[in-house]
Amino acid sequence: MKFHVIIPARFASTRFPGKPLADLAGRPMVVRVCEQAAKSGAAAVHVATDDERIGAAVRAHGHSALMTRTDHPSGTDRIAEAAAQLRLKDDDIVVNMQGDEPLIAPELIGQVAAALDDSAQMSTACHAIHDEASLANPNVVKVVLDARGYALYFSRSRIPYPREPGVPCYRHAGIYGYRVGFLRDFSKLEISPLEKSEALEQLRALWHGFRIAVAVSESEIPPGVDTPQDLEVVRRILKP
Repeated sequence: MKFHVIIPARFASTRFPGKPLADLAGRPMVVRVCEQAAKSGAAAVHVATDDERIGAAVRAHGHSALMTRTDHPSGTDRIAEAAAQLRLKDDDIVVNMQGDEPLIAPELIGQVAAALDDSAQMSTACHAIHDEASLANPNVVKVVLDARGYALYFSRSRIPYPREPGVPCYRHAGIYGYRVGFLRDFSKLEISPLEKSEALEQLRALWHGFRIAVAVSESEIPPGVDTPQDLEVVRRILKP
């Protein structure tokens, strides 16, 4: 399956300014993400950014960087602008890979692209949660699935509530697949109350009645970097 990877990366993060340029074993984090994406079988990998410092770092390491507007409300809106700049066709598949997931497995990127079937407008990924700390952590986003593997809801709260044992809980990983035609339409949809409440933009799609297919990873998906503390965890993992 042919697909493109676009990585949104902005400098002005509220919790961690300059995060894409944070050093990970001698290379900026966003470059590490590009390297993982390049191993996925993608036809092309691009970084979509609003800051020339990020663009310059990406290009210095041999990867493609697209300059986008500074006023996008979400990463998905930034991806939509990048897809327009690239003149991708409506049926082309784009995988939105977050710029703070430097440890994500290349195989998972391809699985997200492949999960985008004819019944779904978006695709994403998850894995089972086995520890109570993650279940209680609002920075760990959870997802519940229907019988065919489509998302029912995403939340920062623990879902489902464990009144009966044996129902798995899944951690959502921040990676998405779309066809370009839907990506363009998604960026024009009204932001939903659920999205505002949970601060999760994928809830915009569910609110408006669209379907999200979810690839379930059998292995745990490595953690992303939301805070400087997360960065230190990833540095320890990468340390030789």
